[in-house]
Amino acid sequence: MGGASLLNPTPVRASAPGWRSAVQRALLSRWSKPLLWLACLLPLAWLLTGALRETLGANPAEALIRATGDWTLRGLCLTLAITPLRVMLGLPALLRFRRLLGVFSYVYALLHLLCYAGFDMQLDLGDIGRDVLKRPFIFVGLAAVLLMTPLALTSFNAAIRALGGRHWQRLHRLVYGVILLGLLHFFWMRAGKHNFAEVAVYAALAAVLLGWRVQRALRQRWLSARQP
Repeated sequence: MGGASLLNPTPVRASAPGWRSAVQRALLSRWSKPLLWLACLLPLAWLLTGALRETLGANPAEALIRATGDWTLRGLCLTLAITPLRVMLGLPALLRFRRLLGVFSYVYALLHLLCYAGFDMQLDLGDIGRDVLKRPFIFVGLAAVLLMTPLALTSFNAAIRALGGRHWQRLHRLVYGVILLGLLHFFWMRAGKHNFAEVAVYAALAAVLLGWRVQRALRQRWLSARQP
């Protein structure tokens, strides 16, 4: 999930500085993706272990709901950070990991939704429907998960080929709306407790990541307008 095309990543330059070449080789290693898989699964393993050992605190259900939501936002921020880091550091191999991070963000979003539906609502669809209509932050959170679904389902090479690179890129720009909805969901959830410290951190990070894209798009448009 994200902005730039995955079909034609920039090749590694032989003239790249030593550190960059070394990092590029590490990122292109056959072990890099399995290690990222492991890193993405570690929070889930920690949560499951805590639930089994009853070490998640006085309210383990709330801890699971909150933690899966936090990891969804973290995953989205990491996914959006790939393109700026790739461009600024000159590390095109970073692009290999963007879809994987996006898919894991969706996995944690689904777990967040399932924990809410199971622990808070006891899987009662009627209660869930009424809660969605009654509480705006639940509605916004559900909307974010629904928007993420087509992105996750098309985060595979076959889907990119079927859609075509340009259409795929346009579809995956929905991730910008997803993170804004996620932040709004988080803000409304914390508003009841007047706890905005974490919200401010995520909002600042999202503002930097989205602002970088806006600045880059405006610069490219300005450069295109100057060309004869």
